[in-house]
Order: sequence, then C-alpha cells, then structure tokens
Amino acid sequence: MTATKRGRPSALAALVLLATVATGCTSARSTLGSSGDTCYTALPTAFQAVGPDSRMAGVRGFTLGQLRLVAPHLYQAISPGRSPAQQVCVVAFIGTFTRATVSRPLGRPSGGLAVVVSANPTQELLGTVIFKRAPLDFGRFHAG
Repeated sequence: MTATKRGRPSALAALVLLATVATGCTSARSTLGSSGDTCYTALPTAFQAVGPDSRMAGVRGFTLGQLRLVAPHLYQAISPGRSPAQQVCVVAFIGTFTRATVSRPLGRPSGGLAVVVSANPTQELLGTVIFKRAPLDFGRFHAG
C-alpha cells in the first residue's frame, strides 16, 4: 500500500471526527444563549398584561437578588415578601401606558415604558411597572 492510500483513511477519519465535534457544539447551543431563554414562555402573560398597542423592547431573566442589584426601583416595586432566589422574567414594552391600561399596575401613573415581571417558571404575573425610561438595558433584543 502506498503512502497516499494510507493517508486517505486517516484523513477521512479526521474529517468525520471534526464534523461530529462541530455538530455537538452547535446542538448544545440550540437556545438563544441569553439569560432570557427560559422567559420566552412568559411572553403570552406579558402581552396580555400590556395589551395589543405596544411594542416589545426586550426580555431578561433574573433572580430577585440579581434584579435588586441591577434595577433597585423595579425590585422594590415587585418584591415585598418574596425570596431573593426566586426566578423572574422581565419583559419591557414601549407604548403609552397608564394604570388603567395595564394589569397589576405599579410605579408611575403613566409613562412610555411598561415592564412586566412574572415568576419563572409559573408565569404568575407579579406586576406591571410603568416607567418614563428603562430601568435596565434593553438596547439589544434580549432575551439577556
């Protein structure tokens, strides 16, 4: 057998191994890769809380303890009596909101941003907090 013929099986084996590794890496990342991945199940609850005349700005997932650090005003509005370890989903909407137009209103009487907070994984609505401006960075569409 010549050196060329001996090299083909090992090159083929190396190619198969490389393809297997590459496939394994991509299948392990079938989610969106953000802190809000598990929060996409919260979207129906969130949209129902703010109504149809709004535009979603982003989705984030947190524990209440993390939320206290990154958005203290939001944390104070929804956290009384809750465990800091509780998982929550935070969905931001842009539009025109008043206490009369959202479910479980908290925060300002009116504003251009409504942040819906629900328990994760139960999707229990904890509150819809109305703000003038975002308490978190929703600049990139998150879902983190």
